[in-house]
Amino acid sequence: MAMMKPLEVPPLGISEREAEIQFEKLQAKLIPLWESISGLNPEEQGEQTVVIVPSQSIEFDCKGAEMQSYEERMLFLLMLLRQPRTRMIYVTSQTILPATLDYYVSLMPGVITSHAMQRFINVAPEDRSPRALTTKLLERPHLCEKIRSMIPDLNRAHLITYTVTIQERDLALRLGIPLYGSDPSLFYLGGKSGGREVFAAAGACYPIGVENLRSMDDVRTAIAAMHAKKPSIGKAMVKLNDGVSGEGNAVIDLEGLPDPADPSYANAMEERLQTMVYEASSVNVEKFSDGMEKIGGIVEERIQGRDFLSPSVQMRISPLGEVEILSTHDQLLGGPSGGSFLGSRFPADTEYGRLIASEAEKIGERLADLGALGRFAVDFVVVRDEDDRWQSYAIEINLRLGGTTHPFQILQFLTGGRFYPDAGVFRSPNGQEKYYTASDHLESTLYRAFSPDDLFDIVIRHGLHFDQASQTGILLHMLPTVGENGRFGVVAVGNSPEEADELYERIHSVIQDESERATTVPALPLV
Repeated sequence: MAMMKPLEVPPLGISEREAEIQFEKLQAKLIPLWESISGLNPEEQGEQTVVIVPSQSIEFDCKGAEMQSYEERMLFLLMLLRQPRTRMIYVTSQTILPATLDYYVSLMPGVITSHAMQRFINVAPEDRSPRALTTKLLERPHLCEKIRSMIPDLNRAHLITYTVTIQERDLALRLGIPLYGSDPSLFYLGGKSGGREVFAAAGACYPIGVENLRSMDDVRTAIAAMHAKKPSIGKAMVKLNDGVSGEGNAVIDLEGLPDPADPSYANAMEERLQTMVYEASSVNVEKFSDGMEKIGGIVEERIQGRDFLSPSVQMRISPLGEVEILSTHDQLLGGPSGGSFLGSRFPADTEYGRLIASEAEKIGERLADLGALGRFAVDFVVVRDEDDRWQSYAIEINLRLGGTTHPFQILQFLTGGRFYPDAGVFRSPNGQEKYYTASDHLESTLYRAFSPDDLFDIVIRHGLHFDQASQTGILLHMLPTVGENGRFGVVAVGNSPEEADELYERIHSVIQDESERATTVPALPLV
């Protein structure tokens, strides 16, 4: 059977320069809107409409139910409906299940469900194809017009997306509302090469390496230069500029290589390049080489040392140019080389939390100077030096929402608390410190036996559901993929790191036990 061609994205009908000018005018509307809603109590805030398009507009290997899961990962933003004058239009590839909406709305304290849902609209093109959600909207101008018609006041509305590319900018122009995110001309800063340039300009500490590589020949030359400069390098990371969750990374072993001036060096290096360890199982030498030529990349020292950890700092740049540290996390990593993001613990250990926050603030100020806007994160690695002091290295800027965005905002919305960067802790209004362990990757083929409703039933029966009185318990997310891929996400909230870890381990154990029972074939009844 012939494959049906996708619809074409119609042009905007204006020149690229005109589009840039129009977008700049739209973005200027964020300033008065921000001033009218920030720092005010909900009852004092003016009316606003938030349009959410959680599009995976990046090179990312996901489709079908998994894509829907990533789109629904931003459903924590439903908590904005606690503000009584806020309307929300949430776009997904497929319609969100009513049970999923009920689950999230039921978590909101002090909200009348019917009142909140009168201010919520889910728009879906019902398109499961493995393409970015923004593309699906742009190729359906009538759907863009429908969304636009749902906005009572275009001057009191803004668009939130997962990341910002030219397509998200064009969608903002179609809708006639500003976008809470950086201009797509700054997209480069969120890549590996752009990130290293920002680190250098900010005066942050980062690994030695070379950026703006365009071929594997460039990689060979760069590694030889690094090896000559620092012969003690044991391993290097080769990274594609726009790789996500470690999927564009590879590790190359440099131990025992001859001196770069030795005639045997070239052959020895070629052997090492042929045996690089790729983070994504679907990648090989040819695919990685093609990726390097297509989007470029970097090579840098893989930091190794005692007590190696990989924390991150989440930040926000407001439309007024203010830089704010939102949170710190210890990342939970896995995969062949230990570089794939699986989840996080919040907050990062206070021993180095303040150190990375200080480094991240310098990076944030540099990004603000360059005109960046919205939420972003800076990833670090930390190790202990010979004097037992923590040393941090900035390794990546995620100029977008990410895997640590949704668990933190869930906690913030549900507790009304805030993160205190100087102390490195999160406190609810009554002073209680809060912690969580979160993952997008509770995964097993056995879990395919469950539907989202089954998961709701399990957490309630086992007393794990988030309890508003104690503000502890389990929160579920990424539910659409459980039946198809056996994968879902959890946030385990506790009053101590130990309690959060215990809840996380308990839900994992409970789900495993329940899945084994659910997949046990019972004896047929006698006729």
